[in-house]
Amino acid sequence: MENRNRRNIGIIAHVDAGKTTTSERILYYTGENHRLGEVHDGAATMDFDPQEQARGITINSAATTVFWQGTQINLIDTPGHIDFNIEVNRSLRVLDGAIVVFDGVAGVEPQTETNWRLADKYRVPRIAFVNKLDRTGADFLRVVGMIEERLGVKAAVLQLPIGAEGDFHGLVDLVTMTALTWPAGNAPTRYTRGAIPEALQADATAWRTRLLEAVADQDDALLAAYLDGTEIDEAMLHAAIRRGTIAGDVVPVVAGSAFKNKGVEPLLDAVVAYLPAPGEVAVASEHDIASDPEGPLTALAFKVIQDDHGALTFVRLYRGRLAVGDSVLNTTSGKRERIARLYEMHADRKRERELAVAGDIVAVVGLKTTVTGDTLTDPAHPLVLERIDAPEPVIDIAIEPRTQADQQHLSHGLQALLQEDPSLRLRHDADAGQTILSGMGELQLEVTLEKLRTRFKVEVHTGRPQVAYRETITRSATVQHVHKKQTGGPGQFAVLTLQLEPLPQGEGVQFESRITGGAIPREFIPAIEAGVRQAAMAGVVAANPVVDFKATLLDGDYHERDSSQLAFELAAAHALRLGLQQAGSVLLEPVMAVEVITPQEHIGDVIGDLTRRRGLVRQQSARGNAAVIDAHVPLAQMFGYIGNLRALTTGRASFTMQFDHYAEAQRPVELAAG
Repeated sequence: MENRNRRNIGIIAHVDAGKTTTSERILYYTGENHRLGEVHDGAATMDFDPQEQARGITINSAATTVFWQGTQINLIDTPGHIDFNIEVNRSLRVLDGAIVVFDGVAGVEPQTETNWRLADKYRVPRIAFVNKLDRTGADFLRVVGMIEERLGVKAAVLQLPIGAEGDFHGLVDLVTMTALTWPAGNAPTRYTRGAIPEALQADATAWRTRLLEAVADQDDALLAAYLDGTEIDEAMLHAAIRRGTIAGDVVPVVAGSAFKNKGVEPLLDAVVAYLPAPGEVAVASEHDIASDPEGPLTALAFKVIQDDHGALTFVRLYRGRLAVGDSVLNTTSGKRERIARLYEMHADRKRERELAVAGDIVAVVGLKTTVTGDTLTDPAHPLVLERIDAPEPVIDIAIEPRTQADQQHLSHGLQALLQEDPSLRLRHDADAGQTILSGMGELQLEVTLEKLRTRFKVEVHTGRPQVAYRETITRSATVQHVHKKQTGGPGQFAVLTLQLEPLPQGEGVQFESRITGGAIPREFIPAIEAGVRQAAMAGVVAANPVVDFKATLLDGDYHERDSSQLAFELAAAHALRLGLQQAGSVLLEPVMAVEVITPQEHIGDVIGDLTRRRGLVRQQSARGNAAVIDAHVPLAQMFGYIGNLRALTTGRASFTMQFDHYAEAQRPVELAAG
């Protein structure tokens, strides 16, 4: 199939906006499924993991392939919960377009905003689908306003709802200026196209004018026709909307209720009409890669899952072909890999293939060392694509096997899960003699422990969740350290001068050598960097990882016989610890962006409680008859918050939170939060 008849898209949104229900309706209407799968019944095709079915949420991104009007749509349904944001991150990295689902009542929610910024980062064109318009309190135009205001985009409204809330039964198509209406009831029947109701004629004319204004600068002929007041050709308008969408200048907005089977076919029409085919958007790389099936292979591994037959690696092909039996080069690791099997995925079902071409998303069996973010190429044409960044974890939990027999299974299980989810981290706390698992939130760690139990048959003891503190420096410092040890045989000798400087947040640990003239032989420099990075794993305030600083090697000395890599590594580690003490090390704590939705009468209680938790209330707004409170609160103060919130509001309030930034702990905090 030609690339122009293919779409690689994802469905992204805040948790509970209706992503998976929308995916299920797409499967039904395209004929891939012959019955409707419902999330609340635990029968959704895309939520096939037992934990997803039990919890009623998406945890893993799931891929499938459907066909609509002669176009192949490779679809990835992603999680909405912030704890599993790595799934959205790596999916958006390889997709050409996205449907962003908005709750017709809640509008732009925190996780929608986070996902939108990720799509901005990867320059992914989007269609906005305002869902759940059948619900009480749904307001399509209010959500359009929120999209423009909060996300800073130009909305190209393509449809208006006919009827509101329980009476929602159709759409005004502003491109064709016709009405699409569905029969009474919620059966998945096709709409009827007819004339726009008289009562909506004025609104339709006004919003079509706004649509033309939004896309007029995409086409000179359309602009001229608009300014002259002549009739706009429908094909010309389609082309202008498509150009504006792919360029990121406008976001088409469509409407519906996936659960009530209204608006899904027009949504699919919009995907085909306005989202790009492979090759129409830039690849995240410094290389200019054309989507050419005949070119040398270039592909990105973006997800690894473990099943009964070993590792299954999801790969997006940007250029060239991939066939069973091919030998490819992993340019990230420098190792050769062989393709044992190729599969087209349909959620948890596999369809074997012999060949994949540029634009395809397939699963590969046989890759031994490839992990998320690695580039696979033709060995004769190596290049490296931009990697996928995993977020820093903010919560720790100590784990240990319940029995000695579980120890080996635990190690195997953890390594498999870390390979699947790059946002998980594992480290050994030598002082406490504990294995520490770190992640993005309590739910993610809960799910990971449940996978250990069910998939790997490992029972573990766990400590209480703890905050993942960090440390950093507040000023520059320069230290010289002499490492000298004589034990009878060859000794250890290393001298170095290290300068430490604070860096802006998020810069990590950087190392630079300014050694000139052979003061330290070149072969010892990597050992010095290794010593710095190793020592930075445990700071001097409370043995937490040290972040956001630069260590510069200024000078040093060596001994012809007694200097070694080990001597310089030990010297660097000791010098860093001395430097951290002199550079004003401080403790950093993760601060969460918290959104609380509460009845108006409980605003005072909720704000008072957040303030007691060292929270800073940033904004208050109304959403229907409820109040929305946005605040920044230290994670240490948010353990068990849902119980308190329910008690304060007689169970009527809800909240979401996601990591926002690290900040200096303002006063002593308990390192074992509970």
